[in-house]
Order: sequence, then C-alpha cells, then structure tokens
Amino acid sequence: MTYRLELKNISKSFGEVQSLRNVNFHVDQNEIVGLLGDNGAGKSTLIKIVTGYYQPDSGEIFFNGQKVENLTVPKARQLGVETVYQERALADQQTLWRNIFMGRELQNRFGFLDIARMREETNQLMLRSMGFTSGAVTPDSQIKNFSGGEKQGVAIVRALYFQADLIILDEPTMGLSLQETRKLIEFVQGIKRAGKSAIFIDHNVFHVYSVADRVVVLDRGAVAGEFFTKDITLNDLTEKMYRVAESGHLD
Repeated sequence: MTYRLELKNISKSFGEVQSLRNVNFHVDQNEIVGLLGDNGAGKSTLIKIVTGYYQPDSGEIFFNGQKVENLTVPKARQLGVETVYQERALADQQTLWRNIFMGRELQNRFGFLDIARMREETNQLMLRSMGFTSGAVTPDSQIKNFSGGEKQGVAIVRALYFQADLIILDEPTMGLSLQETRKLIEFVQGIKRAGKSAIFIDHNVFHVYSVADRVVVLDRGAVAGEFFTKDITLNDLTEKMYRVAESGHLD
C-alpha cells in the first residue's frame, strides 16, 4: 500500500531536549488521522517536520511512496501539503474572495488581476463546498462577520481549491463554540468527500474521535498508541489517554 505520507524512525532534538524519538507515522489516501497528546508530546515538532519547517535529525520522509530529501516549506506545498491554522490565517478586514485567493491571485491573459473570475470562483465554492446558500453571504462579505467555524471552513476550502492532498488542521477547535465546532467538523468531513487526507491535531479527544478514521497518541516524543476509531469506543479512548498522561504508556 502506498501511503499519502509516511514518516519512518523520525527523531528530532533541540539541544539536550529530544522532541521526537524514532517516530513512525503515516496517513493513508483519503484518511483523517487524529493526532493527540498533551503539551510537550511532540505534536508541533512532528507537524513542522511534515511541513518542512524543521529537518529531522534522522529518519525518512515519503510522499506517495517517493522518498523526499531536505524537505522545505515550498517543497511541501508543491507536494500538496497545506496547513490550516486557527483564525489567524485569515484577514478579517478583507472580503471572502480576497481571502480565498490571497497570495495566489488569478490573473487574466494580460497579467492583470482577474477580479471577476475570482468572485465567480468564490461564489461557486460558496454553493458547492461552504454551504452558504442564503443571500446574506456573498463573495464580497467581510470575513470579520463570519463565525469561528466558518472562518476555519474558508481556510479548508481554500486549501482544497488549490489542490491540497494533505491538509493539516492545527488545534482547529480552539476558542470555538459548540455550534461553531459542529460547522468545522462538517468542513473536515468534506475533506474526505473530496478524496483528500488530513491530520487533525487537538487536545479534545471528543472532537478528534467524531471525525477521525484513526487516532495516533504521542507522549514525550514517542508514539504511545494507535487506534482505529471504528474499533474503540470514545470512553475507552479517553481512558487510554488518561493512562498515557499519568504513566507515559498504555499498560
């Protein structure tokens, strides 16, 4: 089987602090993987290696079965990796269409911004992918008037529009209300419907369990457990998380 992403024996240290220790991790084609762990577990370091911000001290990285050497941020993006951070990734004072195309504006054959096409593309995305069917939201609506869950959805749809194959969701539910979180979960489910994959990083086991196909638990830089959500109840997963937090292992 060819994984969309595979990490083999990845280790990373900062001075005397070892953030990752021989981590094996993969994401299948069309799969949502939940990445769980307390602060200091190594989640952020792992993601920064996947996105090219950090180089591992040892280990191998594969995308679609091809080994990648010296992964950088631009190279990761070329390979289809996009990260959806919390609301900070959007410009509140700008319109919806400007946020969708920010940094990757469409141009006409004369090299000028093709504003009409960007508005139309945004309108189609609103109808097909965002679920904005009321006349209250238009391509010219300002992002500051959107809910937290809707803002996250805009960032996800933007990533899918630009052909992201692997979308990394970094603590996407932080600061969201219950209703906003539900909207976000719908957008995450849309990633699978689009035939793409995602890594869903969160502290909240409930949010991850509700949408992930598989859950990987990190603790102190190592993989402490891996579970298919179809094979484990939420209560059992929560209990295992408590045991990892207390003892560092599942036994």
